[in-house]
Order: sequence, then structure tokens, then C-alpha cells
Amino acid sequence: MTTYRSKAPLRIGLAGGGTDVSPFSDLYGGAILNATVSLYAHAALTPRKDGRIILRSIDRDEHLELDGSAFLDPDDGPLKLQKGVYNRIVKDYLGGEGRGFELLTSIDVNSGSGLGTSSTLLTSVLGAFVAWLKLPLGEYDIAQLAYDIERVDLGMAGGKQDQYAAIFGGVNFMEFYAGNRVVVNPLRIREEIIEALNFHLLLLYTQTTRESANIIEQQQENIKGEDKIALEATHQLKAQAYDMKEALLKNEITRIGEILADGWAQKRQIAKGISSPFIDAIYDTAVGAGASGGKISGAGGGGYMIFFCPGNSRYAVIEALHEINVHVQPYTFVTKGLYSWTS
Repeated sequence: MTTYRSKAPLRIGLAGGGTDVSPFSDLYGGAILNATVSLYAHAALTPRKDGRIILRSIDRDEHLELDGSAFLDPDDGPLKLQKGVYNRIVKDYLGGEGRGFELLTSIDVNSGSGLGTSSTLLTSVLGAFVAWLKLPLGEYDIAQLAYDIERVDLGMAGGKQDQYAAIFGGVNFMEFYAGNRVVVNPLRIREEIIEALNFHLLLLYTQTTRESANIIEQQQENIKGEDKIALEATHQLKAQAYDMKEALLKNEITRIGEILADGWAQKRQIAKGISSPFIDAIYDTAVGAGASGGKISGAGGGGYMIFFCPGNSRYAVIEALHEINVHVQPYTFVTKGLYSWTS
């Protein structure tokens, strides 16, 4: 029996995070610069002739076996994302008729990491279904469908960048407008600049995960209520996406730390719970050891952080972080987005 496999890369948000979330993106237009890394969400789908549906999450140790059905209740038990993809596929492409299959999934990092794990996993699962059913969908189609499943069908709060990063891969400057209009601008970054980023930009795990929905919902309410501090901070985050694009394209790499530092200061203004005493301690330790700036990845509250370490300061920063039991995550930047194959 043929197995349809897919993988999609997680992303680091370098600037503009949060401006892809409605209503800010609808009212003012959002801008984000992100880059995909060598950490992935994986899916493997094998059709079954007996009509049964088997869902397994390897990393979360979750397992469901169900009789064939045209609808799986996302709120009844675990594996909500997987069920959501199946339900939309049945509705839109199978005429309401269910099919049997076994689906195995895994992610290279913990959920709640701030690297876009939920959206990337959903995108990878969707990619496996697209490959199985040979659906005639382009990159923008798959990304929009992934967004609709997660944000509309499943009602999970969040923005739009993660689905598009997972699909397109590479370093992208993304623009977000009303009516779900998204423009992905791939940046042609010279190889030596990418290598410099690999060396100078540290990715580290705070040893905590978080539920991003609460922070994002608070951010949305602040924008709706026209909270002046939160609104101005979000405008500044958008402006920093343009600054980061210019710094990368012009090889003004030392500016990256400054942009990250300013972005972190603005990010803390848009909602409560973005930082914590432990996150502040990590930030102070890294900067005290030589990092010129950093930020939490994703909505905030936990997960991964990034720091720019100029010169040879990465070694002192890594040593200082080890002393507070925080360790660096190995990675490299990657250019390929969602990829599917059979075996």
C-alpha cells in the first residue's frame, strides 16, 4: 500500500510578528519577515481498504482508532488539527463521503514553541491529503485552505504567517491585507549573508511552552478597543519588518540585533503575558554576555527565543546560558517549503 508523506519547515519570525493578526492586518495592513529552519512537522498517510480511520501523534503519544465517518468531532478527544483537515477535505473534495486511512504525525520540537508548530503541522497533514487525492491546488491555495481550517473551522486564534511560511519556505517578506489577501515576496539573500545568520543568530528553548491563543486574543481586543499603546507598538513592529528586509538585502547584518532589541521592547506593549521573570532573566543573561538584541519567537509567553550575537560573542552567550540551564537549539536556514512524496 502506498504511503503519502509530507514535511513542512517551522519558521523563525525575525520582524513584524503580530501584524498578520486581524483586525490589525485588515485595518492597516500587516508586514512580517520570517525564515524557515531545519526543524519540521511530518505527516505520513496510508489509505486503508477497511474504511477505518487511525490517527497517531508520535511526539504527543496520542492515538485514536475510529470507524469510518464523514465527520470527526474536533472537540471530542485529542488530535483536533488532524480531524479538522479530514473534515474539510471530505466536505470540499470527497462529496461528503468519508474514506479510511492511517495518519501518523510528528513535530521536531514541542508544541507551543513559538515556531508555528500548530499551523505547520496542519499544513503538513494537508499536504499529505493533497498528494493522496491529487488535488489541483497551488501554493497560495493550500496556504489559504490551511488558514481557513485552523482559524475558521476550528476557531483557533492566530495570524496568517505560519501557513504561508510552511508552504513557501525560505526567507520571505509577507504582506497581509483585508479580505485574506496575502502577498509573499521571496527575498534573494546572498549565501554569505545566510551563513552569517546561521552563525550569529542563536535559537534557544526557554524550557517552557505556552498557549498562544490567550495572548493573541488579548492583542486582538487591544486593537479593537484602540488601545493607544498597543496600537502604536504594533505599527512599530510593522515598520521593523521593512527595516529587517533592508538590513538583510544590504548586508547590514549588525543592524539585526538592534532591530530585534527594539522589536522586543515594542512586542511587550501589545498584550500581557508576553514576557515573564524567567524570560527576562534569559534576555538579560544573553545581552549581558554580548548579544546585541533578541526576542521571543511567536506570540510570547514561552517557547523559543532568538538572539543576535555580533563578532564572536556567540560563544560567551552560549556559555552564560548554559549556566542558567538554557541550551541552544541547533538549526540551519532552509529554502524548501512543504514537500510531499510517496513510499
